[in-house]
Amino acid sequence: MQNIEIKGAKVPALGLGTWQLSGRGCIEAVHHALDLGYRHIDTAQMYGNETEVGRALRDSGVPRHEIFLTTKVAPGNLAATAVRRSAEESLKRLGVDQVDLLLIHWPTGEAPLGETLGALARLRQEGKTRFIGVSNFTVKLLDETIQALHADILCNQVEYHPFLSQRAVMAADTRYGLMLTAYAPLARGQVSRDAVLAGIARKHGKSPAQVTLRWLLDQKNVAAIPKAASRAHAAANIDIFDFALDPEDRAAIDELRGDQRVVDPGWGPTWDPP
Repeated sequence: MQNIEIKGAKVPALGLGTWQLSGRGCIEAVHHALDLGYRHIDTAQMYGNETEVGRALRDSGVPRHEIFLTTKVAPGNLAATAVRRSAEESLKRLGVDQVDLLLIHWPTGEAPLGETLGALARLRQEGKTRFIGVSNFTVKLLDETIQALHADILCNQVEYHPFLSQRAVMAADTRYGLMLTAYAPLARGQVSRDAVLAGIARKHGKSPAQVTLRWLLDQKNVAAIPKAASRAHAAANIDIFDFALDPEDRAAIDELRGDQRVVDPGWGPTWDPP
């Protein structure tokens, strides 16, 4: 497994996203991933599956210290007291004393950003999370987080795939020494229908999804967390470390980047232009 080493963290570059996984299907998906060699699992309060993720972690037999576990504070829980209460509830549901990364899931503006970040920092000081970070933050919000509020964050988790540029956010993440974690990295299946990606995939004997994940992980300090409900999909996603894209492959994929979002709820911020 390829790892990202940043700010004292060692993060497996490929993880399992668990959005829309629930019940027995979630438990089995996490089991399959861990059995296949995944060591980075991503969940969230909003997903409603922390209990299932925690059960799968315990039942897997994989030592806790080998797994990089992320969860996220949901909208509605961003005031300081709610951050603490909800984070402690997340730990109980997951059955752990500490997560590796605790994120603000969405910047809704329901509480001052400094209040939320301060509450996260206190949880880190108390050992309830190893690192803190943000998700769905724009350049403006990153500037406020780091320049104005001096928060020590590890990453910004954002939607990122071949059809969404994110050049501005990536430049800001690089400037601040942050990891970018790409969610919806396969654009919810749309990469499989793209002719450019299909051509590159045929060249390497891989699938468009595998080419896309390889392209993402080739970028400095970029991790990806594709969802995989089945063992077959999880196995295909992790089977990307035995080939390399050529410079012309990467250039062709770079040309696809535009402003096509597959996740854009009503509470999102005003996004940066492509």
